[in-house]
Amino acid sequence: MREKFEKDMKNLKRNVEEMANLALSMLVDSVKSLKNLDTKLADEVISRKGKLAEMDESIEENALRMVALYQPMAKDLRTIAAVLKMITYLYRIGRYGKDIAGVTKALEGKQHIAKLVEIPYMANKVAEMIRDAINAFITEDISQLNDFRERDDELDSLRYSIFRECLTYMMEDPRNITQCSYYIMVAKYLERCGDHACKIAEKIYYMVTGERIEIK
Repeated sequence: MREKFEKDMKNLKRNVEEMANLALSMLVDSVKSLKNLDTKLADEVISRKGKLAEMDESIEENALRMVALYQPMAKDLRTIAAVLKMITYLYRIGRYGKDIAGVTKALEGKQHIAKLVEIPYMANKVAEMIRDAINAFITEDISQLNDFRERDDELDSLRYSIFRECLTYMMEDPRNITQCSYYIMVAKYLERCGDHACKIAEKIYYMVTGERIEIK
């Protein structure tokens, strides 16, 4: 029974990793589509939403089945509990990618203001946090999570910086209002993805140590 449980747990964690990669690809590619105003890539990102939803449902069903079948305890139970929370955060990250792709389509035919301000840089920082969180989940090396609070603070600062810069452009020329409003919205989406990475990190820390922390 234990051998079968360990095999199922390994498959469960592998499926979470696959879902994380899908959600991350949606986020990264959506920002790439926005940077290049590539509506074809934006459509590809939007099309992945169905697969993301399928993975969310499948992993949840498998995790609940394992609880009913094996009645796990201690760290095994914490791992499954972490998985059930993580897939919710990963789904939301992917959805934000879909929303950013929608912004790309809304800006079709326009030219960027100030090379898209700091959005690509902010997106890279968010992607790094998500990658590190998932790697910590797979390896159970929580040292990768030690600086998440500082990294989240940096994302907050970047969002406010983007807001202030966009406000300047809107005041200079009212024709910039709509486009800059989209930039501000995307920056907020990226900040929320960073928040979700922090929540994932909290669950991983609890999974490994049995202790709860609050990063934000």
